[in-house]
Amino acid sequence: MSGYKYDFFISYCRHGSVQRWLLNHFLDKLKECLADQYAPTPTVYVDRTMERGVHWPSNLRDALRHSKIMIQLQTPQYYESRWCMAEQTSMRARENMLGIASLKNSQGLIYPILYSDSENFPEQEKERSWVNFKDVAHPDLVYQQSKKYLRFHTRVNDLAADLVRLAKTAPPWQPDWPDIDTPEPPLMPPPQIPRF
Repeated sequence: MSGYKYDFFISYCRHGSVQRWLLNHFLDKLKECLADQYAPTPTVYVDRTMERGVHWPSNLRDALRHSKIMIQLQTPQYYESRWCMAEQTSMRARENMLGIASLKNSQGLIYPILYSDSENFPEQEKERSWVNFKDVAHPDLVYQQSKKYLRFHTRVNDLAADLVRLAKTAPPWQPDWPDIDTPEPPLMPPPQIPRF
């Protein structure tokens, strides 16, 4: 499908342990399992692979606009993040434009993975079914040495098969996908002038 650069865009909040879980376990295992499921290997965008020196707000917007499916790692902090909400709102606007994730066509383009909680999510966020990964949400590297890690591999492999099926049904890319304005990047305070 011309116009797409990525099959999957991972949307997550950097607060809490989900970022460590993503980088320590989930991202590499997902890529590995996707390669086992389909050739050529589906592509995954995550902001940690962004090149140095790029304008990161523009890079994120461009990557999302050119991705088929958004994988959403759900935590309570996700719904407090203005960046995550801008990503979600942009993808929901695309779904609305296409008339999907609705009564007539319930399958959407957002693939939620429950990492933690769910009791404290906004009510409307409980309306979309998610894949529950709470029982394999161990962020520390030592998790890879446990017997439970085998279950994690199986869960990610099943997830990869499901994602490949979903990506195959993605609509053709359109240059007018909605793009909800993201918040301005946080400005770092200027460094203090040393006193002698």
